Amino acid sequence: MKKKMICRFLVVLAVFVSVQPTLFAVGKKDAARAANPPRTILIAAAASLEYAYVQALIPRFREKYPWITVEGTYDSSGKLQTQIEQGLEADVFMSAAVRQMDALADQGLVVKDSILPLLENKIVLIKPAGTSTAVSGFENAAQARVIALGDPASVPAGQYAREVFTSLGNWAAVEARASFGTNVTEVLNWVGEGSAEVGVVYATDAAVTNKVEIIAEAPAGSLSAPVIYPVGIVAASAHPEEARLFVDFLASEEGLAVFRSYGFSPNH
Repeated sequence: MKKKMICRFLVVLAVFVSVQPTLFAVGKKDAARAANPPRTILIAAAASLEYAYVQALIPRFREKYPWITVEGTYDSSGKLQTQIEQGLEADVFMSAAVRQMDALADQGLVVKDSILPLLENKIVLIKPAGTSTAVSGFENAAQARVIALGDPASVPAGQYAREVFTSLGNWAAVEARASFGTNVTEVLNWVGEGSAEVGVVYATDAAVTNKVEIIAEAPAGSLSAPVIYPVGIVAASAHPEEARLFVDFLASEEGLAVFRSYGFSPNH
């Protein structure tokens, strides 16, 4: 009888020990929620960041800060710049190019001291997976029937593409065959669906789908500067402390590891 009681006690003890870390973690989350009023912040981010944000970064941030709900709006950096200028109530802006961030900072719409040139990406030429094309690189891209590009008027990927082709001396020929998308995700989808023979996107975009294949990376020297993704806090943010926590998380080793897993390179 005594042996049975001892065995039961040991079983109960083992179960308690096994669940204690989980209970402790749940307890910490509940305590954090109780100690901090609920907040919702809006992240305005380049379309090429959507997969990393939605699938990994935002869920992990929420694990650390359960009282903060993060919502995202994803589009071309130029469109997001315009929306912030027109009063979009965003808390954090992350652009696919320095140009849009600098424009907002110069107007006092992004806090200059908060801006971090966080990531680097690459520009690549792609085609639909499993198809053949005479196009072998950026140099002869004008041989394609249709070339999908981001609109250079507002899409950084399109601006980078124009710079590459201009440096190679074939922009006019490429432009004549171009179909311009409103953001880089649209360009990726056009090529993946076969609506365009080739297209220009970021390397990270090409990596998230098996519907496209990379033909070539932009030639060395064809861009005047690296493809940098800066992040900063919007000056009109209603929750600057929570916005700062999110930016700090992105720049942390955990955040950068997530970006690496999606093909981005930290800009050191």
